[in-house]
Amino acid sequence: METRGSIEGVFLSSSKARSFRAQSSSALVFLCAAEGDVEDVEPGKIQVKSSESVLPYVGAACLGAVLFGYHLGVINGALEYLAKDLGFPENTVLQGWVVSALLAGATVGSFTGGSLADKFGRTKTFMLDAIPLTVGAFLCATAQSIETMIIGRLLSGIGIGISSAIVPLYISEISPTEIRGTLGSANQLFICIGILAALVAGLPLADNPLWWRTMFAVAVIPSVLLALGMAFSPESPRWLYQQGKISEAEFSVKRLYGKERVAEFMSDLDTAGQGSYEPEAGWFDLFSSRYRKVVSVGAALFLFQQFAGINAVVYYSTSVFRSAGVTSDVAASALVGAANVFGTTIASSLIYTIYKRRNKGSSNNHLCNPPPHPAAAMSRDSYLM
Repeated sequence: METRGSIEGVFLSSSKARSFRAQSSSALVFLCAAEGDVEDVEPGKIQVKSSESVLPYVGAACLGAVLFGYHLGVINGALEYLAKDLGFPENTVLQGWVVSALLAGATVGSFTGGSLADKFGRTKTFMLDAIPLTVGAFLCATAQSIETMIIGRLLSGIGIGISSAIVPLYISEISPTEIRGTLGSANQLFICIGILAALVAGLPLADNPLWWRTMFAVAVIPSVLLALGMAFSPESPRWLYQQGKISEAEFSVKRLYGKERVAEFMSDLDTAGQGSYEPEAGWFDLFSSRYRKVVSVGAALFLFQQFAGINAVVYYSTSVFRSAGVTSDVAASALVGAANVFGTTIASSLIYTIYKRRNKGSSNNHLCNPPPHPAAAMSRDSYLM
């Protein structure tokens, strides 16, 4: 129980610690996935029912990931056309503000998402998150000035920043053991799908210069669906248990996994919460000897990603292709987006396969203390850097 106690003490026990993990601890989450916990779950128990019952709720949460990718990529094809329509076609500084306002908002959202999720719960935070996502998309679609566009992008950024914290957190906490790895990688995959959708949505721009407004307006639909979907989704049993809402946690487990697993799940939560010391985590824990290696690896991966120029591709590939003389510039960007989805699918599969092989035969299967998929945890913030 010392391993579980130390891990939960840093990541799950106190409100501050849980917020820290949800907001910016990609490297530490990878360590959780690598080390695992010690709760055993009887393999194969009620697997089919659990897997099937949880998928609709994971799908609803993944709308947040789709919106994350869509708001990142929608500016790619639309920037030149909205700049002409709003009267700053030659002002690259203002164009840069339109692009970077989203990232500024996302920075704020990513630092507040975990705190909101700890205070109000995962599902309510999703519903709150739909407000800036919906309002931001509406303002961008109806903007008649650069100021309105920037405000809309800022609000959309806050929304996707919150999503970046709570989507992988919620998925990891509700996913059953037997498919947790697969579902854990869904966040990053759906981000890439959202980027691809935004690039494909720009194809009609050549024939309809005002289509950029429709591109932004489309984002309102999944934002509303996200709020509606989470209104009917069960709260995280782990969060409910931590709030002392035992009966509600049992009902949530029943909805997620079936009544056959309620006693097992609650017993695991009881065992995990007994007799463990709960120190608070802080930013300086990232530099302790325990985590120095994995933090260094994670930071190096992010650094090399930026050197690869991924952000320039996501935001400006259409302009780059146009400058290079490519006739079908938007279509070329869409192909880049498709390659991004393909590469993410391959990488996630490889990482999880290697992870399973390295942990084969260990006693780290656990039902109530879920480590997110390492690929999702390590890559979800790369587009914000």
